[in-house]
Amino acid sequence: MKLSIYLDACCLNRPFDDQSQTRNHLEAEAVLATVFETARQGWEWLGSEVLDLEISKTPDRDRRVRVNLLKLGVTRRIPMEEAVVKRGQELETLGFKSYDALHVASAELGGADVMLTTDDKLLRAAERSVNHLKITIKNPLQWIQETLDDRHTDADAGPDPTTRNASSGS
Repeated sequence: MKLSIYLDACCLNRPFDDQSQTRNHLEAEAVLATVFETARQGWEWLGSEVLDLEISKTPDRDRRVRVNLLKLGVTRRIPMEEAVVKRGQELETLGFKSYDALHVASAELGGADVMLTTDDKLLRAAERSVNHLKITIKNPLQWIQETLDDRHTDADAGPDPTTRNASSGS
């Protein structure tokens, strides 16, 4: 099964934030590692019309260009259909801000396994509404650590010692 991820505008902007702040730097590295691993592992990277719209409103032209270059790796784009808008409205009633609700709706309807964000308010809203969401929402630093740890644990485990190797003559 191919992993499918959605990075919101906050994630894609993080590498261009003030890197002298430790949190920004660590989250930027996690976002870049996610982008790298997405290409390396063949994961599906979902984008959306909502994401495109939000990025288009970035006032700083240079930042807007950089963020658009970063998201060139998006492999599938979710259109802003009626279902996205309707689900977004449902999520707003749960306390999500407008753009956040539309990002979550896009990620859900696109079938993403996880949506990544560096927005603390969005993460808190997701935590409060976990039983109403069809997707996991995480901070990219936390998510990439868990994902890489899981991969290393699987690789370190080696073959199952309880199974016999047919060539061993046992």
